[in-house]
Formats: sequence, structure tokens, C-alpha cells
Amino acid sequence: MDFYKLNSILTLNKTTQRKILNKNNFKKSESKRMKNIIKVALVAILVTLGNSKLFAQSTKFGHINSAELLSMMPEIKEADKLLQTYGAQLESQLKMMTAEYQSKVEKYQGEEAMMADAIKQSKVKEITDLEGRIQEFQQTAQESVTKKKEELYSPILKKAEDAINSVAKENNFSYVFDKSVGAVIYAQDSDNIMDLVKKKLNVTGISPAVVPAPASSPEKTTPKK
Repeated sequence: MDFYKLNSILTLNKTTQRKILNKNNFKKSESKRMKNIIKVALVAILVTLGNSKLFAQSTKFGHINSAELLSMMPEIKEADKLLQTYGAQLESQLKMMTAEYQSKVEKYQGEEAMMADAIKQSKVKEITDLEGRIQEFQQTAQESVTKKKEELYSPILKKAEDAINSVAKENNFSYVFDKSVGAVIYAQDSDNIMDLVKKKLNVTGISPAVVPAPASSPEKTTPKK
């Protein structure tokens, strides 16, 4: 074998060796990188689990039935009476207007045959105008009752809400759930704060079996012709 062939073979062997060494170094580098990724993932999982446990330990849940609380507040009973009285006055006025309307209609029907055309037209207009006033009064009465209800109950609702918020802050509750707005299927480590809120409001009563409903709007009456 001459010198040139031998040198060529040696050169090829060195090139091959470098490739093999580079491949081995690449494999070692990839292996190291994967180990680092796994370590980072494990640390992230441990941190997440730690935060979850910390959240569970630091979070305090409470619940209350706001409808039950309101039913025990003396302000609600007073508001119920005032609203019922207000509604009764409007209903009384509506009945008087309806009675007047029925009386005019009956009188017109009894005397219609003997009336001159001009008188008929005058009586019909009088009855029609009264009917319009009755319908307008019914609409106005409904709006008045709604406005009165808001005027009477809004301060009471605000007072109850403020008391619940104060109790929650004073006792470090993270969340307070209202059982009156939906069924609670399951509650984990949830404290009933009813007694605390009653104490805050100086309420000593027991929830009645039936909560009095606010007075309804005057019933619509359709005059008979």
C-alpha cells in the first residue's frame, strides 16, 4: 500500500471517529436536557399541589338563608303593613271608579230609548272618558305600588346585606353562599352564619313557617258595559 492510500484511509477514519463522537455528545446533551425538563415539570407539579393545599387551608366558606333572615327582621313586618295599607287605598279608589262606571252604563241603557241623539252622544262620551280614566288609574296604581315596594324594602335589604358583609369580614370568610336563591346539594366545611348576622342586626326572632308576602298590586277590573 503506498503512502497516499494509507493517508487517505487514516483521514477517513478520523472523520468517522469525529462523527461518532459528535453523535455520542448529542445523545448525552439530549439526555441531560430531558432530565432538566422532567425536573422542571416535577417542581411545577409540587408547587401546584402546594398552592392547592394552601388555598384549601386559607379559604373559609359560610352560608346563610337570606329569605329566612329577612322574615325575622321587624322592619320587614312593618314594611308589609305599610305596603298593604297603601295597596288597599288604591284598590278602594279603583272600586269607587268602577262602581260609578257601572252605574252610568246601567242608567244609559235604561234611558237610551227616550234620549235625543245629542244627549246620547254626550252620555256615551262621558262613559267612554270614565272608562279611559279607570284604565289609566289601573296602570298608574301598578307603577305606584312597585315604586312604594322598592322605597320600603330597599333600605331593609341593604341593611341585611351590610350585616352579612360585616360578619364575613370580621370572621374571615372567603365566600358566603345564599341558600335562598338555589338548592345546595353539597356543602364542604361551610359554616351557617345566621346567628352571627342576627346578633349583628339585634334580631332575636325565629323564622316563621310561612314568610309573609308583600302586598300585591290592585287587581285589574274590567268594567262591564
